[in-house]
Amino acid sequence: MFSIDVPKDDLVKRIETNLMTDFVKISINDDQSQFCIMPKKFVDQDLERIKYMEVFEDDIWVVTYPKCGTTWAMEMIWMICNNLDYETSMNVNLEDRFPFMELSGIATGFPTDSFEFCKNKPRPRYIKTHLPVFLLPDQMWTVKPKIIYVARNPKDTAVSWFHHHRHMHGYEGTKEDFIEAFVKDLMMYSPMNEHITEFWKIRNEPNILFLFFEDMKRNLDQEVKKAMNFLGKNYSQEEIDKLCKHLSFESIRDNKMINKEVELKKLMEASGRDPSLNEFNFVRKGQVGGYKKELSVAENEKLDEYVECPKLDEAQFEYKF
Repeated sequence: MFSIDVPKDDLVKRIETNLMTDFVKISINDDQSQFCIMPKKFVDQDLERIKYMEVFEDDIWVVTYPKCGTTWAMEMIWMICNNLDYETSMNVNLEDRFPFMELSGIATGFPTDSFEFCKNKPRPRYIKTHLPVFLLPDQMWTVKPKIIYVARNPKDTAVSWFHHHRHMHGYEGTKEDFIEAFVKDLMMYSPMNEHITEFWKIRNEPNILFLFFEDMKRNLDQEVKKAMNFLGKNYSQEEIDKLCKHLSFESIRDNKMINKEVELKKLMEASGRDPSLNEFNFVRKGQVGGYKKELSVAENEKLDEYVECPKLDEAQFEYKF
């Protein structure tokens, strides 16, 4: 069903790390245009397990390309579904409430089997993944659980992904190499454009809610209400205002149950780095247009070309810069 190839571009090796290594290109045998870059460990450990995973109708999935507001959406969805349970939110790590399904399949030396942890969670299960449409479980499209997809513009995504890869995964290369790999679709989980447009094409399915990071930044109240309607929940305006405050950038940045301190420590230990030396905050800036202060003219031009991808026109999709 799948073809597994090693990308020939030397750039691939330069963006790998001790934690995320041996990148391969996974494609469908009869459709080489549909592919995803992943560590070989994922192929060996999780590819088939996930593809044939049992899915339940009451599952709640958050799916994104990395650094598109995933954690923000997870906390919003979990809170809406769980009657605004602030006590649990403040005392139980989000990664335990809404686990990252393939984490141990992409990270060398990760101490637990994240797929088994997700699979065996009590129902209703809350599951996070960055996998594209064609690598998700087959039963996703027959059982039709609730899926929340979040998209973000590639320029802010690339900058945030670079900082994440450097601090969380131990990347020691240059930003120039990273941006080059991103636009050449050689970074893990790439290609981003196809990742988003494949979900855009099915956004009108009743079990799918398609959100934009930029809309959440500009009008969180509106997006919370949109998610409430999708999930069949009803809260007062006073309750919504309190939830929006809980979901504010400042609140999430300072909340140890949401800001990935625990996950960062595990990833640093898995790659042989000393967690006590960390100065990185996973919830970094969360801005719309923050790329303008970080990208060089050349990097910005490369990303302009990436955004002008013909496949986006075919899907009638435009990023919300």
